[in-house]
Amino acid sequence: MTATARPNLVLVDCHDLGRHLACYGQAAVPSDALDAFAREGVLFEQAYCTAPQCSPSRAALYTGRHAHHVGMLGLAHPPFDWHLHPDARHLATILREAGWATAHVGVQHVIRDTPAHVRSLGFEHHAASHADAATTAAAAVEVVRGATAPYFLNAGFLEPHRDRRGRFLDQPPRSERGVDVPPYLPDGPEAREEMAQVQGAIAAMAEGFGRIVEAVDARDDAADTWVIFTTDHGLAMPRAKATMYDAGIGVALIMRWPARGLAGGRRSRALVSHVDLVPTVLEGLGLTAPEGLHGRSYWPLLAGEADAHRRAVFAEKTFHTAYEPMRAVRTERYKLIANLEVDIMNVPGDVLRSPITPRMIDEIVRERPPLELYDLLEDPHERVNRIADPALAAVADELRRELVAWMRATDDPILRGPVPSPYRHAAMAALGLPAAPAPYPDAAPADPLA
Repeated sequence: MTATARPNLVLVDCHDLGRHLACYGQAAVPSDALDAFAREGVLFEQAYCTAPQCSPSRAALYTGRHAHHVGMLGLAHPPFDWHLHPDARHLATILREAGWATAHVGVQHVIRDTPAHVRSLGFEHHAASHADAATTAAAAVEVVRGATAPYFLNAGFLEPHRDRRGRFLDQPPRSERGVDVPPYLPDGPEAREEMAQVQGAIAAMAEGFGRIVEAVDARDDAADTWVIFTTDHGLAMPRAKATMYDAGIGVALIMRWPARGLAGGRRSRALVSHVDLVPTVLEGLGLTAPEGLHGRSYWPLLAGEADAHRRAVFAEKTFHTAYEPMRAVRTERYKLIANLEVDIMNVPGDVLRSPITPRMIDEIVRERPPLELYDLLEDPHERVNRIADPALAAVADELRRELVAWMRATDDPILRGPVPSPYRHAAMAALGLPAAPAPYPDAAPADPLA
């Protein structure tokens, strides 16, 4: 079947997965539907998010601009209340204006989770907010079955995020193939119990994804529907989520589009960033990307016209549950992390509830140096900081220059001083005091729908 002029797009994401799937080498994980999808499509082995926490990473994923440039320097939900700048255009808005029907089901976490807020991103339809995997999948299937082409469905699975108790959403644990404990965690009963729960949540999510793909495949236009799967950042585990280590920023990215040759179980080792997805999608759909995007299309990789894409990817963290500004640059072999305030490793609240966390307290509370440099070939789990090693002095200098150049090119507000949060502005107002001067316009932008 040849491609039509207006193909469909189904873009599925999930919370807190990293690359913890069997198709990425975690053999014990029962991720059958995603593994089958990878055998049918294209899998990226070296895909990275731009931030190791939810809202900032998703902001870059769906706007093609880095989080600090679109105002999303922390979490979107109260009491954090970060908001996208008015000029930040979500992929749904771009596609809706170009004639695609747009629908969202499940979790989005780019903006407050109300129907009005979600529609403001460009979605005409929204359902199943913060539902479990089965409910989210059912809502997505309903959209696919009733959609008139061309359509854009964006589905967000909550799994394998933890709930407020620190558990994995009451999905039954799965360990029939064993348990894969990541190497950055101390192996033991706590870790094995936790990872069995993670595997159960991943299995539920993968089964839901499989039902969406089945609905796509049941349509006459299945071959000309571009299906993409990814996640926001790494697992909700110590030394993963909310850190700049690869366990925090490495993500799964798998896609299939038979009519355009994205098929056959291809695997790419090219370095790609989440910020590249929007321009890639727009080029693949035959649309012109807006000016000012930070991402660069890797459609040439998908079209078989190139083998490489980026020399380096960049990541950031400014706020999660607290102010912890960090920036990082990663090449194929090396990573430089800049810790821009004196602090211990800030652990998200859900990770704090993990029974593994107490076993890692000594590592977590260790004061972090201003710079960390890792040789990822010799030290893939980032245990030995080589910043003071004379043998890597030239590498450190080169990466420092690249990181600063990126911060300047993307107008990073951290270059102008500490960044106040919306919470600080609200607290100052509650005291009857004027807000501190913002280091850049719209540092604490008002909720557009408030």
